[in-house]
Amino acid sequence: MNISKQNSIPLYHSKDTLYYDASCPLCSKEIKHLKNLQQGDLYCADIHTELPDALTSQKEAMLGILHLYKKDGECMQGLDATVEAWSHTGYGWAFRFLRWPMSRPIADKVYSMWAKKRYQKKYACGVCQL
Repeated sequence: MNISKQNSIPLYHSKDTLYYDASCPLCSKEIKHLKNLQQGDLYCADIHTELPDALTSQKEAMLGILHLYKKDGECMQGLDATVEAWSHTGYGWAFRFLRWPMSRPIADKVYSMWAKKRYQKKYACGVCQL
């Protein structure tokens, strides 16, 4: 699973768009909370029902880790996407430490392990490998 930034895809929306797995109870719970707290410039889209055609080839990777596409098309993944999404709330400050140079490598490693385990548990088909 690669958490590095992807190249931009020309998806121009009026809001930043966070793609999440609505079939995951934990993900849905966090997104419901995020939707209630966000201040109007974030759209949360279910990967299973709202994925644009331009992104369908990336669906498996997007199920593995969070993806946020900014209004200008820039793609953020993993904790970068999480921190950016929460920056649309009054609690964004509480997530910024995850991107500090000292905590970033550890936080990314923990997120990567958690995301991989979640994906394998939810979608373990023996064929798909992130």
